[in-house]
Amino acid sequence: MEKDRIKQAYLDFVLNEGRPPQSVFKLTQQLGVAEAEFYQHYPNFDAIDREIWADFGRQARETAAAEPVWESYGSREKLLAFYYTLLEILKSNRSYALMSLRRSLHRVPALTPRVLDDFRQDFERFVTDLLADGRVSGEIANRPLVQDGYPRFFWQQALFVLGFFAKDDTVNFERTDAAVEKAVTLSFDLVGRNTLDSAVDFVRFLVRR
Repeated sequence: MEKDRIKQAYLDFVLNEGRPPQSVFKLTQQLGVAEAEFYQHYPNFDAIDREIWADFGRQARETAAAEPVWESYGSREKLLAFYYTLLEILKSNRSYALMSLRRSLHRVPALTPRVLDDFRQDFERFVTDLLADGRVSGEIANRPLVQDGYPRFFWQQALFVLGFFAKDDTVNFERTDAAVEKAVTLSFDLVGRNTLDSAVDFVRFLVRR
């Protein structure tokens, strides 16, 4: 498939040269295809980068969900499984992932780099579904006034994980694995039922008497 050939040729060039090609013409000339063929699939090189990252996220979700234990997991365990699977994928594509992240994440840490736009949209949909399941099971507290903002909160967590991975210099990125566990535990402690929820329930009970 021509689209896959173009994407792979772009990725190979970036890995070999440490930068994108100077022009679409040069890449398609190297591939032996017409420049117009490129534009049938992508508007520019940035779109390829966004698709590669979306592929990483989709592959992580599908691989994690294919595990036999997936259906027995709660929302917290599913998010952990996604992150750990994603990290294994990023380790397998270490050179590109680190090059891409280090080029984009340092600019404005709190904002989403454009290279992660498609990844972010898919991730927020995934988290929205996880949290909805968690509210049904009681793992996640039902807080109508704030829960619509949870996907964006979890996206900031994802940016933290990716940024930590980009800076991690430990063997096999061991500190990133630990950071994921602590970040996910904290986030689910915040969105799960806690003392404040119990107090609100108690007040509602008293008011209804």
